[in-house]
Amino acid sequence: MRNSRDDGPAALLRLVATGQAESRAELARLSGLAASSVSLRVEQLLAAGLFAEEGAGASRGGRRPRRLRLARAAGVFLVADLGAHHARLAVADLAGTPLALSDLACDIAVGPEQTLTEVIEALRALARAHDLGDVPVRGVGIGLPGPVDPATGQVVSPSRMPGWNDFPVRDFVSSRAGVPALVENDANLMAVGEHRQSRPASDNLMVIKLGSGIGCGVIVDGRLHRGRGAAGDISHVRILSEATVDCSCGHPDCLEAHASGAALAAALAEQDIAVGNPAEIVDLVADGVPQATSAVRTAGRLIGDVLTALVNFFNPDALIIGGSLSNAEPLVATIRGVIYERCLPLATRNLEIDTSAAGRDASILGAGHLLLETSGDWIDRALER
Repeated sequence: MRNSRDDGPAALLRLVATGQAESRAELARLSGLAASSVSLRVEQLLAAGLFAEEGAGASRGGRRPRRLRLARAAGVFLVADLGAHHARLAVADLAGTPLALSDLACDIAVGPEQTLTEVIEALRALARAHDLGDVPVRGVGIGLPGPVDPATGQVVSPSRMPGWNDFPVRDFVSSRAGVPALVENDANLMAVGEHRQSRPASDNLMVIKLGSGIGCGVIVDGRLHRGRGAAGDISHVRILSEATVDCSCGHPDCLEAHASGAALAAALAEQDIAVGNPAEIVDLVADGVPQATSAVRTAGRLIGDVLTALVNFFNPDALIIGGSLSNAEPLVATIRGVIYERCLPLATRNLEIDTSAAGRDASILGAGHLLLETSGDWIDRALER
């Protein structure tokens, strides 16, 4: 348990990193610390090369204050959002804002060691390619399309990740990268990124990720709700269907087995329409291919049925739909229609249902925010040097 004295410099760095404060006076007002205590901690952060001063800020009467910002030596985060066949890579500043982005083709089914080694090497190469190779790496964030135990950083019984069950992802990544690692479910990261970046005023939020699989991240009272690691996992909710389909988890008629991108691709293949990924399904819908449009509307009704119960139960401020399939307008419209038709009027009276504003980098942003929240240890080490 960290005490308030230890948390002091870390808390100030977070305020500057996220743009909430740029002067000693603003730090004192937002942190509740005495001006003398703030000044001492700022001098420590300046001496450690984590803060820099430049120009002059706005005056509120009297001398204009020097503006504080993060120094280059404050560092960066390396972040990867893994999907079934690709990874979105980023070098991000300490506020989680991407400084460099790229995509990596990979197959998560080859197993954790090869996949994670390739991802870490690609992240380092991305930093070098953008002249960030000399900037200290303060943490690595990994988003995974499966259930993650927050206590151990292990993937637990994933349905589409052969070889990953109980693999120590967090320990492996931290050992290979030489810095602390954050491992989290990809939908959880998307929920944090969407909340912090686009909807900070929404204290209660559900973010649905629709891609090859289906995921859901939940924000409760402004914070990510993980439960014991499975909170928000709607992919294996059983649905009612005319035709039984066995899910990869071993049970019949899970939502994911009928309404995910992988399920839609399989259904279209039976009609001699080959698609390689969910984005191609979106393209077919945009081109007016009737089989694709019918398939996504059917998926929308099934997803909407499941979400109806959750909206009534949780009563969120907003329901945000993200992931590559969220670009299929008939899918989103069908989900919205089912929810508004079947939910209690009080549950939907002020409910916002929209697509992701943070887009495909929402998980990147979320990982950066969570890494910054756990930054106290490396800040302490930097101050001790």
